Amino acid sequence: MNDFRAIADRVEIEALRGEFTDAAMMRDRPRLAALFTPDGALRMPDIPVELVGREEIRAGGERLQSQWDFFVQTTHPGTILLDGDTATGRAYIQELARTLDGRQGLNYAVYHDRYQRTGEGWKFAERVYEVRYLDTSPLAGTAPHAAQGSGTGPADVTATPAPAGSFATPASAGRLERVAAALRANGFAAEILDDAAEARARIEDLLPEGAGVLTGASETLRLSGIDEDINTGGRYDAVRPRIRAIDRATGADEIRRLAAGPEFVVNSVAAVTETGSLVLASGSGSQLPANAGGAAHAVWIVGAQKVVPDLSTALRRVEEYALPMENARAQAVYGMPSAVNRLLILNAEPRPGRGTVLLLREAIGH
Repeated sequence: MNDFRAIADRVEIEALRGEFTDAAMMRDRPRLAALFTPDGALRMPDIPVELVGREEIRAGGERLQSQWDFFVQTTHPGTILLDGDTATGRAYIQELARTLDGRQGLNYAVYHDRYQRTGEGWKFAERVYEVRYLDTSPLAGTAPHAAQGSGTGPADVTATPAPAGSFATPASAGRLERVAAALRANGFAAEILDDAAEARARIEDLLPEGAGVLTGASETLRLSGIDEDINTGGRYDAVRPRIRAIDRATGADEIRRLAAGPEFVVNSVAAVTETGSLVLASGSGSQLPANAGGAAHAVWIVGAQKVVPDLSTALRRVEEYALPMENARAQAVYGMPSAVNRLLILNAEPRPGRGTVLLLREAIGH
């Protein structure tokens, strides 16, 4: 009986280690965090990172994964030493990675593990990551990008990067549902609406009459009529008209304070990923503080064509699609080009109830 129990424990612990690699590769941060005990720890002194508790592990995973262009981890079986309801072990790791800022390399590492039997099965009590070999030579490969198709089947991992033209194609119903689920898992409220007219009506429900509201410089807001509703309708304490009335030469400090901390900010984004991240781009950066956390509440209206698989594709969409369109608009309206001087990536919302994403089934804006 004891031998069968030991075999079952070893199989479950090996499955736990495989689940960790799968969650890391699939960028499923909540699932990865759930593999640990509530007070479990993930320690990576060579990075350095030390995360204790499921919430820190989830949030820390978001920070690390948001930096990846691509990441491949292979786990090789190691030792497992059982001791009743606890165990220790080692797993051997090979990794290929490149970050968005160009850091890259191949490494071999060891996870030194402690395991704990729980009511939910075996969990990690601690994982300590030790790098044994690191090669930072340039990697010759590239990261394939998920297909921009219907979203009814698995992603085509052999697909070439999506052409810029596909960035104008509305996402399917299935992809929108996946994005909404990922956003909710990351702490955002997310709703799927039919079109801009429905979003325009929903804004009235979300923003109480008399609230202080800052609108972003967004084609989505302009084309939907939401910008006009907020800034000229008289229902709200609109911040943007107040900013426009201030002399920029003498009132720069007042403008900055008004833009940084309104009660509500309403805006759009340049891209939303299927992993639940929002990407905003700006020339001046003036509207980014409110979106990042300065506003007490935020609402983002997002057209269906802005859905992309991951952050690397989101950045391509900003540079290859959104910027040329905004540049043409800026030249026509202001007589000067636009630029992506500031980028804001929102991977999660740590304040429940603060941020709401209205995903539209139609394409609108850049």
